Amino acid sequence: MPKLNRTVPKYRHFKARDLAFVELDGKRHYLGKYESPESRDAYDRLIAEWLTNGRRIPPQPAANEKALAMVELMAAFRRHAQAYYVKNGEVTDEARLIDDAIKFVRRLYARIPAVDFGPRKLKAVRQTMIDDGQSRKHINKQVSRIRRMIRWAVAEEMMPAGVYHALQAIPDLRKGRTTARETEPVRPVSDSDVAATIEHLPEVVADLARFQRLTGCRPTEACMVRPGEIDRTNDVWEYRPTCHKTEHHDIERVIFIGPKAQAILSRHLLRSAGSYCFSPAESERRRRAAAHEKRVTPVGQGNSIGTNRKPKRTRPPNGHYTRHSYGKAIARACKLAGVDPWSPNQLRHAAATEIRSRFGLEAAQVSLGHSNANVTQVYAERDSKLAMDVAREVG
Repeated sequence: MPKLNRTVPKYRHFKARDLAFVELDGKRHYLGKYESPESRDAYDRLIAEWLTNGRRIPPQPAANEKALAMVELMAAFRRHAQAYYVKNGEVTDEARLIDDAIKFVRRLYARIPAVDFGPRKLKAVRQTMIDDGQSRKHINKQVSRIRRMIRWAVAEEMMPAGVYHALQAIPDLRKGRTTARETEPVRPVSDSDVAATIEHLPEVVADLARFQRLTGCRPTEACMVRPGEIDRTNDVWEYRPTCHKTEHHDIERVIFIGPKAQAILSRHLLRSAGSYCFSPAESERRRRAAAHEKRVTPVGQGNSIGTNRKPKRTRPPNGHYTRHSYGKAIARACKLAGVDPWSPNQLRHAAATEIRSRFGLEAAQVSLGHSNANVTQVYAERDSKLAMDVAREVG
């Protein structure tokens, strides 16, 4: 793999015409008379823009605004998204969702001038999403991402601000006032379904599900817990994940671990501080050890231990579970248990509902790590017991 050059291109001299120039992305940019103040200012400006744009020449606004096509704008925004939406060195799901949004724009309006992309055209794009069977809430979010692309183009001086302001006039799709598909709200999973599913989960994944149900943390936070991130000085442990959903807002996330969750987690703490507690590789080793214990063929006969494995697996076990692999494991176990399929996030809903019912909305808000109680309302089902008591007395 070639070594990346991280140096800044130099201010250079074109002697034949006594001009200053800098070479960026394989192209010369002439700056004016060599060693003149104007040429130095032009060099500083070009280098600053080049570095700000991820060591690429930013798209320049054309003299005729209609020269910039939507396909060029979308390509530029996609490059920006791939560089901007990155966490721990990996591109996040937000970049993938942006790709999914702009593909509908590309399908209809790839070749039109970007300045002509107005409200009517955005409504047409939205209608193609409806026809594609996407849900109303998802469509509203995808349309918001398209607006974000136009806002970015305005900030980069690739489009006039009026285009973005015009698109803001389009309201979101409202329930009952559109033919877009509605989705069922996410409900908390019952403890009986969780217990039945856990019976068919590998031991490591089963402990992962138990830990998440007791703490109410997000699936990704549960998957990535490490001994070095847990403060065990008090009777209630404090887990501070270095990577979490709201870290880019400078919000600290603290997950409190009580005695029941501690008992589960303690089985996975005998490892280095930086290792993940719930490891797929460890789960695989345990599965193979259990299979070996059930072996009927004598050891001296049949396949020798370990000989029937691929020497290099195309997808070796990762260092930690992801929310996707975690969810797939639960989906398989639900099928074996004969219960309705549920997702890891429903464990968070179940924990939130229990906390709210027993300790109130504020306790649920703090436990789930929400800065706004309205967000907690989405996760915690309202407890109808109080209303039923009122009805008994009044009604």
